[in-house]
Amino acid sequence: MHYDVIVIGAGSMGMSSGYYLSKKGQKVLLLDSFAPPHNKGSHHGETRIIRHAYGEGREYVSLALKSQTLWGELERISGQQLFLPTGVLNAGSQNSTFIKQVKAGSMEYGLPLKILDYHEIHDRWPGITLPEDYIGCYESTSGVLKSEECLRAYQQLAKSHGADIIVNSEVRKIVAHSNGVTVITDGQTFHSESLVVAVGAWAPKILAMLDLNLPLEPIRKTFAWFHANEKLYNHYDFPAFTFDTSVGTYYGFPSINGSGLKIGRHDGGQRINPDGCIEGFGELDEDEGDLMRFLGQYMPADQKLKYGKTCIYTMTPDEHFIVDKHPNYPHIAIAAGFSGHGFKFSSVMGEILSDLIISGTTKEDISLFSINRF
Repeated sequence: MHYDVIVIGAGSMGMSSGYYLSKKGQKVLLLDSFAPPHNKGSHHGETRIIRHAYGEGREYVSLALKSQTLWGELERISGQQLFLPTGVLNAGSQNSTFIKQVKAGSMEYGLPLKILDYHEIHDRWPGITLPEDYIGCYESTSGVLKSEECLRAYQQLAKSHGADIIVNSEVRKIVAHSNGVTVITDGQTFHSESLVVAVGAWAPKILAMLDLNLPLEPIRKTFAWFHANEKLYNHYDFPAFTFDTSVGTYYGFPSINGSGLKIGRHDGGQRINPDGCIEGFGELDEDEGDLMRFLGQYMPADQKLKYGKTCIYTMTPDEHFIVDKHPNYPHIAIAAGFSGHGFKFSSVMGEILSDLIISGTTKEDISLFSINRF
């Protein structure tokens, strides 16, 4: 039961790192308390947006571009379509910090970004109605990732390179040694030279076993699909989007193959214990009401709810990620706190984590994600 690397967490970041590690010749074990893809993490719900001109900070742009390249590689290797080139519309007030960052990142990296006023947006996409002082930043090269299919592709490829995957197996104890790690689950003990921890909302619990107490807060989030006019909102004509509004930040997806218009709210949410009982969509009054208010103002086409789901964000105080080596054990790499905007980066994060394990460093700039800032 000895491995070169154990990866705890076989979700988006963990499975990606498991693939890159096994591809590089490492003997890898992936452990997960559930059976990914599952609805306890942050990867389910079928789709995720990938944007390049990044409103959360220009530091993310190079990583987003590298991620896009790696998603393309995954498509070619797996033989599956994992990316839909819908384009992405970022919209908000001209004074919005988010919009200013999108424009600045686009200019710095020479990205194809078209600036549209509210008239031009409505003319191009009649299903959108914006206030007069809003502008749109349209990225034609961005789009939608099929998140669950991406995870399955990494899973299949990791297995093809010899990785072992054990699901529905909860980690009970981790013992870090100066030159290795022991991981104990229900009834099994595993040893490895190195360890990757990428467990989403369970990061506080697992990292406490490694004497780390980081400010990570699991948050209940909701999203939903709505019946939509396919002439207006189909994925061939309508983009994915992020709207920075006066009452919150919302994101959404076109109707993909008739699935309906998918909407979620990025900010807000309720603090939760991921091991506790989490209310399903609709059990709180604001679940549907909040999304309906957004639609009523910005996409007023009489949409009716089809169904909704919940997911979990794991937030850091500054909403930037934690991707680093353990401060006391350089053979342990940690990926946590992706704060609701991490999935698009899971391709490059897998490569980064594998680099941290194999060579102790990475060519990508991850200084923003240092564990020492806390």
